[in-house]
Amino acid sequence: MKEISTAGEKTFRTVSYVLIALVSILTLLPFVLMLIASFTDENFLVQNGYSFFPSKLSGNAYLYLLGQSPTVLRAYGVSFIVTVAGTALGIVLTSMLAYPLSRKDFKYRNIMSFLVFFTMLFSGGVVPSYIMWSKMFHITNTILALIIPNYLVTAFNVFLMRSYYTNNIPPALVEAAQIDGASEMTVFFRIMLPLSIPVVATVGLFTGLVYWNDWINGLYYITEPKLYSIQYYLIVLMQNIQFLQSGNANAAVNAGTIQLPSTAIRMALAVIGMLPIMVIFPFFQKYFIKGVVIGAVKG
Repeated sequence: MKEISTAGEKTFRTVSYVLIALVSILTLLPFVLMLIASFTDENFLVQNGYSFFPSKLSGNAYLYLLGQSPTVLRAYGVSFIVTVAGTALGIVLTSMLAYPLSRKDFKYRNIMSFLVFFTMLFSGGVVPSYIMWSKMFHITNTILALIIPNYLVTAFNVFLMRSYYTNNIPPALVEAAQIDGASEMTVFFRIMLPLSIPVVATVGLFTGLVYWNDWINGLYYITEPKLYSIQYYLIVLMQNIQFLQSGNANAAVNAGTIQLPSTAIRMALAVIGMLPIMVIFPFFQKYFIKGVVIGAVKG
């Protein structure tokens, strides 16, 4: 049947499309500016600041990073390993914690829900956390230091997944599986997870973004350059460039007529670090929207 729209509906739809297009353009502008800045000459950036239409372009920032390619690629590899491992482990632990909280026949459901919710309001603080992970668990300068602290399981993700289980998977389905002799692990891995792809993808995207963009764990627990992630490497790189541009180092650089493109390098490395997320996000977008909308409904 052909849809019939009134003049008011057509006007509303047109205005909505225009507003959405404007918001989309405004959202993209910072990324475009960052990309242009990474190709802008350093002297122009220092004298005139950021511009969408720079009068002088330069690829020195990318040439500098190309000279650092072994280090950059190693940092990329560390970020990739940490993101994949942390996301996979986070999804499993989050979903396994959310599953019993969604079962109304679970005896300690309310107590555990309170304990999880409590972590959203209060934290032990940075210093106690550092002492615990470094002095008691000895994870300093290990890949585990980039995976376990802070991001592995969060209360928000647990409640998001719990709400999805409660609102979208009928308890009768679980009861039928149990009548057929299925164990709790079988119910979880054969029924709950396959039926929860949207919220699993959403939690995975949330967790993956946090791990990929993380530099705090590297700052706290990592001193070995071989374990630098791409985001923490950006910080270390900028600190090194600032040192080279100060004091005697700056005089040596100027004597050699070398202009280190510090601002452009920051933008170039940000572009490189952002590319994987921009490539992956479109594939998860439909699950992301569905998982957030359905999982956020109060259970």
